[in-house]
Amino acid sequence: MRYFVITGHKAVTTGDFKLDDICGGAGRLDILCRCVNSSFFLSHDLRKDVQVYLILEGGTDSPKTVRFSGEDMRYLNPDERSTSSLIRNALLKKLPDKEEYRSSPGVYISRRSFSDIIEELSEKGHFVYLKEDGVDCKDYEFPENPIFVLGDNRDLTEEEEELLLSKGPDRICIGPHSLHADHCIIIVQNELDRRLANDTL
Repeated sequence: MRYFVITGHKAVTTGDFKLDDICGGAGRLDILCRCVNSSFFLSHDLRKDVQVYLILEGGTDSPKTVRFSGEDMRYLNPDERSTSSLIRNALLKKLPDKEEYRSSPGVYISRRSFSDIIEELSEKGHFVYLKEDGVDCKDYEFPENPIFVLGDNRDLTEEEEELLLSKGPDRICIGPHSLHADHCIIIVQNELDRRLANDTL
């Protein structure tokens, strides 16, 4: 399994935003939507071995986490509007506790925080922190069940980074320049695909 954890530091946690204003009114939810699409979509296919955790930290009802699971995903289309619609529908669910609830096939919502997700995933794989000062991904030996952690258009907060570093993540970079989060996801997916293809030849 491949895991992607993306923090949306300003992303709203209520479903009252307009789908034509996800850049502003939804707190740069457009970035998270692009990350979802980059994580799952192939040409005429959808990756089944991927889970994406969007941690929404903006607004008075934060935090909330929307999880996308490729194993049972339906209704996901390769455009930001339809992805944001799935997120909005999830956010409209009433959440009485921290339990995870299914909003639609492959989309789940909970009140879990960044720390909750990091603790949960620490038992499922090995953390890989996408950071400019890390090892070049082309020279990196990817672990089984990698858990990639990255921010949206902001770095992790000091508290988030401290928690992540306590789990002993590997630090990798994907090139000499800082790139958008969704582009970073495409690059590491491609690297993993190439390694997997070479192993099966």
